[in-house]
Amino acid sequence: MMANQTIIMAALSTLSPPQLSDLTNSISAIFREHHRRQSYLLSSPTLFSLTLRHLRSLSLHHKSLLIARHLLYNLTLLKNSMQGAAAAATPLNSSAPMKLRDLDAVLLLLLLCELHQHDGQQLLETPPSQWRILLCNHVSRKILNLSGFGGFSSFEVLNEYVQIVAKCSNFVNVLGCGGELGKAGTSAAAAAAAVVALPSVEVSAGGECVICKDEIKEGREVCELPCGHYFHWMCILRWLRNKNTCPCCRYRLPTDDARREIDRIFEDLARIGGCFCT
Repeated sequence: MMANQTIIMAALSTLSPPQLSDLTNSISAIFREHHRRQSYLLSSPTLFSLTLRHLRSLSLHHKSLLIARHLLYNLTLLKNSMQGAAAAATPLNSSAPMKLRDLDAVLLLLLLCELHQHDGQQLLETPPSQWRILLCNHVSRKILNLSGFGGFSSFEVLNEYVQIVAKCSNFVNVLGCGGELGKAGTSAAAAAAAVVALPSVEVSAGGECVICKDEIKEGREVCELPCGHYFHWMCILRWLRNKNTCPCCRYRLPTDDARREIDRIFEDLARIGGCFCT
């Protein structure tokens, strides 16, 4: 399977200069907010203690889900930039910004993973009560090696974005398990927001609804999926309660399942960027 980092780079290469500029500005604003929140988390012993306690209370699955939601939000930024305002008009709950408690938890989790990768032995040998100091020192060293976040160039912002997406993607792939993160081969309901946004069209020529096999008469109002296939409203609504795929061509609609949404968006980005998995 093609590396997700390669897919992101190929997708970025298709953006026009205005699209790339808008995306960079959006990422910069979000990164600044995340770094401010990270600084507040590390400078407040009380907030750090509460966040660490919350994080340690979560199961491995729920930690993976936090990372998956963070990854999904970042991927949605890129996809919306490629597709324009139409894609951003119907945001899904799974790709919405996190609540502060969850954002603090995922930022702390990513920092701990980063420190573990940099110096895992030190982290293991240090009691959790001293982790805040370790992380402060780690972040300070990291800032000294960079030009300072506020002074990042567009290239540095995009490079940081690609690294975060790759890191989160690897984390989700390694630690993802069951539940809302999805199980290979199982069906998922289409997201309510995606179903509500489906258009009603008048059929100009007769046809057949492949779900019920009954005739669709000329002039009847039916539901049209983004792939162009249309069905009786009652038929497709029942279908989409259990599946998010078109009955004809298997085009995938959005779901509220974070893992499946990540896979779906990566497939879309790979197609738009001209990448083909072998």
